[in-house]
Amino acid sequence: MAEMKRIKEYIDTDLGTAGTLLIPKLIMEPLIEEVDKTLLPRELAAYVWGPAQIKGSSFTTDLETPNALDVRIVGEGAEVPMDAGAYEGVTFTPVKYGVAIRITREMMEDSQFELLQRNIRLAGKRFAEKETELILTALDSATTSVGGGAAITIANLTTAALGIENYDYTPTDLIVGNEVLQDLRNLDTFVEANKVGNTEMLTRGFLGIIYGWNVVRFSTNAAPSSTYAKYAYLIDRSQAYGIAIKRDITIENFDLPTYDMQGAVVTQRIDVKLLRAKAAAIITTS
Repeated sequence: MAEMKRIKEYIDTDLGTAGTLLIPKLIMEPLIEEVDKTLLPRELAAYVWGPAQIKGSSFTTDLETPNALDVRIVGEGAEVPMDAGAYEGVTFTPVKYGVAIRITREMMEDSQFELLQRNIRLAGKRFAEKETELILTALDSATTSVGGGAAITIANLTTAALGIENYDYTPTDLIVGNEVLQDLRNLDTFVEANKVGNTEMLTRGFLGIIYGWNVVRFSTNAAPSSTYAKYAYLIDRSQAYGIAIKRDITIENFDLPTYDMQGAVVTQRIDVKLLRAKAAAIITTS
């Protein structure tokens, strides 16, 4: 009699829980993946060198030094003064990054989805995030540095632009962290239609262009630290930085019979360097 009462209680949905007797616990397909982070596109780089172009472990690209040659007034019959251009170099040394994924056969047999393939795909995302991190780290060495207050201001933006233009470069892209983006959204100059001249803010959520610069946001969780949410970078994309890829993302599968495991090793060799520090400016807020 007591057994029948217990079964009745389980059948009663008020008392039963998922996974007990007649109430099954079901895991639904598909797996809901993590959100993709907003990363910096490679189009922002002045140059991207691929594996076929890099013959050794490192290489140096030559840069023409600005304003190194001059012309002067020459008097009649006087010797023409000598001068010549100057050159400098930036050396790229791609560094190896990687992760090894090991999964037991039991986990792959019993899992609700392709566990190894999912982990490899996740590793690919992390490599893309690492590239954004390397770009931001390189841009930290920009010559022009503008210190802002609690929020970015229009004066901060124009000062950064002046710093770049003083060296004859042309600002093309404004790269911003999350908090700086919030500051820009709060600047009525970029929000009010009567000042902007259109209703793009209302239809797109935010202006894609400020002062002719493309506004590009990066996810804070892809940056070297959370502090970067308060940073903004203004660059001349034709001169600012380069990316050297000695080995693109490479996946090698392997078996570990003694551990009854399968896995994969995912690696990449990459380096990011600032080509011309004067072609970039960094704005920091507190």
